Amino acid sequence: MPPKRDKLSRGVQSTWPEVLKDIDVDVIPIEYLVTIRVMFKDKKIWEIDMQSSRNKLGDDKVLEDVLQELFDEYENSIENIDFRLDIERLKNDIQKRTRVFMKKGK
Repeated sequence: MPPKRDKLSRGVQSTWPEVLKDIDVDVIPIEYLVTIRVMFKDKKIWEIDMQSSRNKLGDDKVLEDVLQELFDEYENSIENIDFRLDIERLKNDIQKRTRVFMKKGK
């Protein structure tokens, strides 16, 4: 059984729902993924450590292809996929890009 993870801080919990409520996410940039939990109909759970996978494969494009093959192969057996993001990195990148965007408008 995987170790329990700490809950998000109260600041993240209170801020992010407001920020994310109107965003339609069709694609998750692979660089922000920390883990992927694949839950199967037979109750088995696979947890994919993305950093370890990056280290083994060496290329995000190869990793994307391997993940897509996995999802395609087990499509009928998968109940749910949980993508866990590096929220702090995502938040920092959004803030940085927002500042750059706002400076260009002045």
